[in-house]
Amino acid sequence: MAENAGQLREKVAFDERILIDDGYGNMEGYFGEVFQCRAGFTFLRGSEAVIASRLEGKQPVVVRVREDSNTRTIEPDWSIRDLRTGASYAVRSVATTPDRQWIDVLAEGGVAA
Repeated sequence: MAENAGQLREKVAFDERILIDDGYGNMEGYFGEVFQCRAGFTFLRGSEAVIASRLEGKQPVVVRVREDSNTRTIEPDWSIRDLRTGASYAVRSVATTPDRQWIDVLAEGGVAA
């Protein structure tokens, strides 16, 4: 895990689902960018649940970001885009570290957000 800002090697964008009326009484959704920041990635491996997910084509990852006013707004229905590779990850859960300096976002690649 990233323990200092020098280990936040990736740049990511956090996207929120935006719903709009299609004019026929239905709602259409798309993801719109909320903010960008630096992040550190830790790809999970080894546990039985992680191996099962990988066999299904999913890649669980913990994305660590510095806690600030933007990152405190992250919700489990958002998505993350890696701006270097273009990979997208669906946010599953958000947790603040005990020292309150970092936010760990459990996300999953290879799934519909």
